[in-house]
Amino acid sequence: MLLQTDDQTIDDLRLFAKRDHSGIYDIYNNTFTRGGESVLEQMFRNPLADLEVIRLRASIISSYAGLKPVFPFAASMLDSVEKYMSFSREHADGQQPAMGGKEISDGVMAIISLFHAMRDYLATGDIIQIAALDKDRMNMISLLNSPALEPVFNEKPKSKLSYAAITAFDVLMRVRERNKVTAVLQFVYNLDVYISVAGIANKRNFVFPVAHPKGSNILKVEGVYHPELKDPVANSLTMNSNRSVVFLTGANMAGKSTFLRSFSTAVYVAHMGFPVAARAMEFSVMDGVYTTINLPDNLGIGASHFYAEVLRVKKIAHELSLGRSVFVLFDELFRGTNVKDAHEGTVSVTMAFAGKKNSMFIISSHIVEAGDELKTRPNIGFHYLPTKMNGTTPVYTYRLEEGITDDRHGMIIIRNEGILQTLANGRKRRE
Repeated sequence: MLLQTDDQTIDDLRLFAKRDHSGIYDIYNNTFTRGGESVLEQMFRNPLADLEVIRLRASIISSYAGLKPVFPFAASMLDSVEKYMSFSREHADGQQPAMGGKEISDGVMAIISLFHAMRDYLATGDIIQIAALDKDRMNMISLLNSPALEPVFNEKPKSKLSYAAITAFDVLMRVRERNKVTAVLQFVYNLDVYISVAGIANKRNFVFPVAHPKGSNILKVEGVYHPELKDPVANSLTMNSNRSVVFLTGANMAGKSTFLRSFSTAVYVAHMGFPVAARAMEFSVMDGVYTTINLPDNLGIGASHFYAEVLRVKKIAHELSLGRSVFVLFDELFRGTNVKDAHEGTVSVTMAFAGKKNSMFIISSHIVEAGDELKTRPNIGFHYLPTKMNGTTPVYTYRLEEGITDDRHGMIIIRNEGILQTLANGRKRRE
């Protein structure tokens, strides 16, 4: 069962690199194989909503983290196998050139070496200490013990084979038992991801979240920070049925967007069964995660930014109407309209969200006045990121505090930048 999410959330959390920023995927990607990279990407695009599957994957990776293993297969051998298996023996469309004799020989020998290495690893490698992989290990042992693969184990790795033997093995590997070779490669790719992510957990001191069943309404993150920052400020936040909505305020540059990305990235990655950038975390498995941080205008349908926001809220409302438990984040809800409408819309939508206690919501806003009305709902909590003034210079702590900010330093910043003076001097020159 997969977690429901969308491209907007994937873009908001910057999971994958673009020209102007790196991606969270790149932080976790220390894989040794192209196939491992592909598996890791699919895990990022398809987080989980099944408690047992999340716990199983987390158990595997945390076990490898404790063992600190080295990837047990030679990269050059796997490259040869992948290249060899990428060629089909049938080229009916004429689009793919046939392999040469040396390429076939190299590929056959690489597969023989891989199968021997895999059998040894399953018998004596670190995997035998990982209980969560017992079933997969036994299935792979059974596959390798198949009578059809007996000729492979009758040969020694790197032994010299006749032309006839190479031809026979070529038919065996690329035609008759192709599915078995593919299964072994997939097993290698999965191991690659587990071992590489375990290594990242150790290197960066990431923690493995504790997953709870759906409906338990627990979301507790201690010392969360954004993994891309060199000197991050960690923050903690707890949500549950009694505080299922958080109304977040703070001045521009106070760190709201960074905190929101840090927190929601941890929620998303936890649903992958991966370690997260935090000191500790507990969470209830949810049905979906949806964020709205950088919502673009929908020029394709001629929609303004405000209408794009309305459509986004409508999408979330539909998810909630299906009875799903979702984590929802809106950064600056209804920023695309006037202050009066934004105030009314923020209050109305946040109040409605507060009625869905099996889901959790974080709403950030500059409209601090909305807090007076929202305080009537006991399950809405209030937090802010403060701005301290050092004379006329704003100083940002980036540390989350309870309450609603009354910071209003916009004009101070405008004056500090000399904008009004520049405008005034310019006017005098024209006069």
